[in-house]
Amino acid sequence: MKVLKVKAGETVARRQEKVMEWYLIQEGTVVRRIAFAESMLARNSIIGIMEKEWFSDDYVAKTDCTLVVIPCKNASDLHMILREHENFRPVFLRTAVEQRHRLIGLYEDLQGRTALLHSVAESVYDEYHTLCAQQLLSGQEFAPMENFGPLQMQHKVEDWEISNSNSLVKNYLREYMQLMIRDDSMCVGAIMEAAAQMRRVTLGIGEMVNYLLYNRDIFCAGSGDDLFHLCYQMAVQMVRKDLDSSPAKGLMGRIADTMEKLGIYTAQQMKEYRNMCENYSEQKAAEERINIATEDCVAHILTYAGYDRQKIAEFKELLDAYCSLPDKLSVDNEARRIRKAVAGVFYEAYGRAFKRSMTETDSLSPIMLMFFHFGFMDVNLLGTENASALCSLTDSMDFFHSDHIYTIYGWLKEIYLGNKEPSRNEFDNDYNGYLMEQKRTGEITEEQMQEYRRDNMRKVEFEISNMFQSGHRATSGRITTFLPVITEEEMLNSVEKMALTAERIESAVNKVRQLDYSVLYREVLFSDPERGINQEWIMKEVMPDVILLPGTGTRAMMWQETAGAKTDTPARFLFPIFTAADVDAQMVETMGRYRWEICRRIQGVYWNDIREKSLTAEYYDYIQFYKKNNALSADVKEKIKTALTRARNNYREVFVSDYIGWMKYESQGSFRLNKVARDIFIRYCPFSKEVRQNLASNPLYQAAFNRLDVENKKREQRLNALYDKYQAAGGVLTADLKENLKFCKM
Repeated sequence: MKVLKVKAGETVARRQEKVMEWYLIQEGTVVRRIAFAESMLARNSIIGIMEKEWFSDDYVAKTDCTLVVIPCKNASDLHMILREHENFRPVFLRTAVEQRHRLIGLYEDLQGRTALLHSVAESVYDEYHTLCAQQLLSGQEFAPMENFGPLQMQHKVEDWEISNSNSLVKNYLREYMQLMIRDDSMCVGAIMEAAAQMRRVTLGIGEMVNYLLYNRDIFCAGSGDDLFHLCYQMAVQMVRKDLDSSPAKGLMGRIADTMEKLGIYTAQQMKEYRNMCENYSEQKAAEERINIATEDCVAHILTYAGYDRQKIAEFKELLDAYCSLPDKLSVDNEARRIRKAVAGVFYEAYGRAFKRSMTETDSLSPIMLMFFHFGFMDVNLLGTENASALCSLTDSMDFFHSDHIYTIYGWLKEIYLGNKEPSRNEFDNDYNGYLMEQKRTGEITEEQMQEYRRDNMRKVEFEISNMFQSGHRATSGRITTFLPVITEEEMLNSVEKMALTAERIESAVNKVRQLDYSVLYREVLFSDPERGINQEWIMKEVMPDVILLPGTGTRAMMWQETAGAKTDTPARFLFPIFTAADVDAQMVETMGRYRWEICRRIQGVYWNDIREKSLTAEYYDYIQFYKKNNALSADVKEKIKTALTRARNNYREVFVSDYIGWMKYESQGSFRLNKVARDIFIRYCPFSKEVRQNLASNPLYQAAFNRLDVENKKREQRLNALYDKYQAAGGVLTADLKENLKFCKM
């Protein structure tokens, strides 16, 4: 087994990376973070033992570490290892039991925190109303409390499991181990049982972490719409009436104490609320609370964007005219004129407001956050209840962001900061190509072109004018009746249920990767001539950037297959931030289009040349000459003809339809494709090893799967020999080289 040296701060395993091996920590400490909760893995801990398909979080070395790489990812691998290395039995078993015990300890801690959040919130709210009634104060209803309840766990750890773990680790671990290590099957069973329990415990921990993060604004919301400010205003009323305000102040202090214990608020938030407990005033209480129902949100947004009163009044008239339409989905000239005028102001205001937000250091108000991220402008259009829910959601924007997932505001910010380049426009021109075209037509000079290339705000404006506007309309699913401002009619369910979080997106991506393991892999060149590798093409997985566009929608888009000229740059997918559609189905369809377009990009002018074997070339040839194909029956040919008619003769769309059938049905052994199409998919979109094993007994797949396994084994053997020689020459295996080797085992 290989030994891996990792320096402090380096990542051992990345979130969403496929689990192909485990890592036994010989020296050092590794941290596994789940939002604000973290789990420490010390000597003899095993990274990966509790994971299933993908690493659920990043594992980062806290100190310099020495790790033993264990070629194991399931029970059969573990059985083989323990049979060959009997001395590993006690190490693996003790590790599994103790890691489970530590995770259960973290589970208990979070269980206490979730119970504390709920009980204190309920108690404080009840006492608030009691005090208001006793002191004849004008109390207010707090809408979030109406739907706030205790966490209903889906992955619950029972009390007996906690007691069992405590007794086992503290009293009977030695006897338990002596019994279990006597037999391979018992030892493997005990380890895998603990691993399965750890997975369930981790899922429960994730539920509680999400519950705490989602509901933390009950006590502390950026808008001031929270229990603390409710009690704060009650204290102000008491002062005005010369009443004893200490009961209200006591509730404020209780909330602040609870926030401290929960450990989910920033130091700045804690400091601010502690100060308010001591120094509340009538004026500050009135200023801090935002009542979304009475706020003039349109004026707030357009004033921030730099519009004068007349322009604001004109836009309000436009919105009133829209609200007065007898049929908001009408396609008559007047309805189209109004929607077009609203859209024009929306995108212009978005650009102006974005520019201001990048030049000011003040934090954005909840209303501006709602505008930037969700496309909100007017309470009357959205409804008070939905607007309040959106306002609360602005305190949980982390739910919509991960390493490759952005809201449109976050994406434009990345472009402004120079971390990302603008997307291609509808004419397939990137930003530089667009500038060169402007120069060619005489609209700008050479000097202006060079200046604009360095101007990141112009890049943002290009992105808003092209990808944002076109993608926004397309993902809405309402091409002819599109309105960029979010409205109540579009909210087919609650805000919470329609919100497309990063977690939902990542889950949908992983479901595709779990079946079509190579979908996001691309060949990239690796070269290190000094150590014996002149040119080696390696497989590298490139996760797509997913951009969440404001408002609601029913469609997703594969906007572009790469970020630039290089093929190892991320694709760009567009999704609506609120949807009632099946996200998993949308992702499969989007990945199908990506499969086609990335092959076209890589093959270039040869994308449909059958002499250059590729996915698109073979599929194009199959569709183009299906009538002459003797391998296809008359019924099958008729189905292909119907599919082409439905797709308006677009070969890509026919492919996408087959890809959906391949992923949804064929992966389960239910045949939907004809034998010619199936043969193409088996060779170019093969299923993962686990799926292949389930289907291996079927004669339609058997020969092709066996051939793929043999090819992968040969490639793995060649790479092992190459890597050994490379390391002997002083080379260090990079993350990409390791990933290339893992690819052969998938």
